[in-house]
Amino acid sequence: MSFPAGGRQTHLVLGVDGCRAGWVGVVLAPDQSAVGVVAASIGELVRAAEAATTCAARLDVIGIDMPFHPPEAGLRPADLAARAHLGRKASSIFLTPARPVLEAATYADACAVARSLDGRAISRQAWGLRRKILEVGAWLASAPCPVYEVHPEVSFSLLTAAPIVASKRTPAGLAARRCALEGVGVVVPPELGDAAGVGADDVLDAAVVAWSARRIAAGIARSFPDPPTPLGDGRVDAIWG
Repeated sequence: MSFPAGGRQTHLVLGVDGCRAGWVGVVLAPDQSAVGVVAASIGELVRAAEAATTCAARLDVIGIDMPFHPPEAGLRPADLAARAHLGRKASSIFLTPARPVLEAATYADACAVARSLDGRAISRQAWGLRRKILEVGAWLASAPCPVYEVHPEVSFSLLTAAPIVASKRTPAGLAARRCALEGVGVVVPPELGDAAGVGADDVLDAAVVAWSARRIAAGIARSFPDPPTPLGDGRVDAIWG
């Protein structure tokens, strides 16, 4: 879904990515200055973000690189649409496990539930994100503003008009992503690179998620799929960029 241009940027937004320390965030203020925050939980991170700027406004939009509407079974349309968009980089988006799988007590139990639902086990990578997926889902009701799922590789593909092929964990990939952000005036806070449990790629991912959050606030973002998938009770599911 695309929207008309929203004019001059006047929004305060937060981009969030998971990391070994818990969560890392980049706040973009209306003057485009970036402020970095790190916290163990998503609630703590958002509170730190609200306190970290001199701007009097409250957060308008939060973007998070984490799915928070797992399907009850089957494949999530948002994952499939984003994968189709990314083409050769499609594997950077993992398929979100079903909610009953994520709620299993152990990895072995989760694989058994997944096989019963969809005929295949889940990956260790997907299981490793279980805690963060459930954490965000439980926190959503207390969020201070609208929250959207954003995937960094989708965002970078929109920022640069094509997916960035180089891995984000290589010097070339990091440089390409940093250059793309600087090209739109988003300078990554240098102090985040020294924080324990936060990788350089995590910081860049949070920054580009903030860039997409600013697009959402301005009304110029795209959704995958288009239109978003209705979930009931007025909720919709999509990956935004």
